[in-house]
Amino acid sequence: MEANLLFSGGKDSSLSAFILKKLGYEVKTITITFGYSENWRLAKETSENLGYAHRVMRMDERILKEGSRITLEDGYPSKGIKYIHREVIEELAKDYKVICDGSRRDDRTPKLEFNEIRSLEDRYGVEYISPLQGIGYKTLRYLANKLFIIETYNSSEKKTADYETEARIFLGDRAENIFPAHEHTRVLGWRGDAEWQEISHSVKN
Repeated sequence: MEANLLFSGGKDSSLSAFILKKLGYEVKTITITFGYSENWRLAKETSENLGYAHRVMRMDERILKEGSRITLEDGYPSKGIKYIHREVIEELAKDYKVICDGSRRDDRTPKLEFNEIRSLEDRYGVEYISPLQGIGYKTLRYLANKLFIIETYNSSEKKTADYETEARIFLGDRAENIFPAHEHTRVLGWRGDAEWQEISHSVKN
């Protein structure tokens, strides 16, 4: 069965792809764009390096604009980014039967609440899978560092293939004091540690 995973190329979505593959799904990664940046190229490169088929989906910029409006009104990005994520998932549910993301147990946003997940599955007849929901940050970091070569940088230093980059671009100078500095990761490829080579090789093939 095909699993369609929202993919930024960071450690969370990359580990989600790994878990889904090990569970027997045919993993297809999807990166969303609203047309304000070609940041999706970062995710495409990571996905191809890991051996997963990748596609880019252009979505209506009204989603980005409304999410950005919410962010400005709130003075903090959490609600706006969550709105964007929820709308993106809704759009994907119209076309795909199995929809996945890399939100984890400790995340506040972007993350669907339990009632939102049930509503989505009931209305569209889809399956929503979030493989990292039961995994805490320490465990996730350990697994990701064992499996992947990872680049880490501050959110203000480089673009990333997530909603935040295009929201920052759309808001321009208005975003300067809204988005707090935080750490981003980008997976560059599989790590060659001997004990994990067989595991990563089985995913690539």
